[in-house]
Amino acid sequence: MKRRGRFAPTPSGLLHIGNAFAALASWLQMRHYGGEFVLRIEDIDKPRSRPAFAEQCLKDLRWLGLDWDEGPDTGGSHAPYAQSKREAYYEEAIDKLIELNLLYPCYCSRSELASIASAPHGLSSEGAPYPGLCRSLSSEERERKAMKKAPALRFKMPRGEACFMDGITGKQCFSGEGLGDFVVKRADGMFSYQLAVTVDDAMMGITDVLRGSDLLDSTPRQLALYEALALNAPDFAHIPLIGDEDNPRLSKRDKSITLTSLHNAGIAPERIVGLLAYLAGWIDRPEPVKADELVASYHTDCLSSGNLVFTSELRAWLFDGASQ
Repeated sequence: MKRRGRFAPTPSGLLHIGNAFAALASWLQMRHYGGEFVLRIEDIDKPRSRPAFAEQCLKDLRWLGLDWDEGPDTGGSHAPYAQSKREAYYEEAIDKLIELNLLYPCYCSRSELASIASAPHGLSSEGAPYPGLCRSLSSEERERKAMKKAPALRFKMPRGEACFMDGITGKQCFSGEGLGDFVVKRADGMFSYQLAVTVDDAMMGITDVLRGSDLLDSTPRQLALYEALALNAPDFAHIPLIGDEDNPRLSKRDKSITLTSLHNAGIAPERIVGLLAYLAGWIDRPEPVKADELVASYHTDCLSSGNLVFTSELRAWLFDGASQ
């Protein structure tokens, strides 16, 4: 079976070089192994998503030298490629999970959830682990609470240890209790990232998910959904984030490192690709290079040792190429 990977940005802002690194790495993985690359727009969060950002994303990726076999502007056999047009599929998944008794209504207020978040505990990409306050409510209690508040729907995360083999960082284990029961549909009717991405990757035949390490603890949640829905799970690999000397993750507030701003500053896309290739260990010094020139040399050998540092020296090198 041909391998299939994807890049799935959220159009809530402009792509920056951290996003570009995830896109480039996933694209190179598929091109290196002769696979297919899919572009999907994850605009399920409609209040935060903007069509203009989605359009600019496509322009920025093509300017960087990336292409895709299926996507919102090229079509394909797994259309549509925007989550805002796929809600019927997510509703079907919700119905199946309800039939399996794997969901329960959660009536917790924002203040109750805020008090959970302020308590001492480990945090994850989903925030504080939900302690299951509404998991065992009686039918009478649910009826009484439903008169006051529309519920969210939470998935009953299996208890015990959840392990998987990451393609870059090796075996990863998480506690089901530490992850907590997570929302799959909000009280306002919005479907969650965890549910939508699982359904989409399965329906689109994605075999390889390569993404940032900030989503590492999303993987056991998604694997639990794959198992519950009897879907084939892809292989997961998580690349390090790009940070600077002061922060482990580049700030979205730094507008100077968006692809659009770099383009407008006259920096060639080959210079950005060369910077990312150097950070990833695909070339031994920063120098301009085209994306397709890296296909043969793609590997993940240097990506398991922690976050990558976009030093002031590298920033100077990048901006030295402006308007040349």
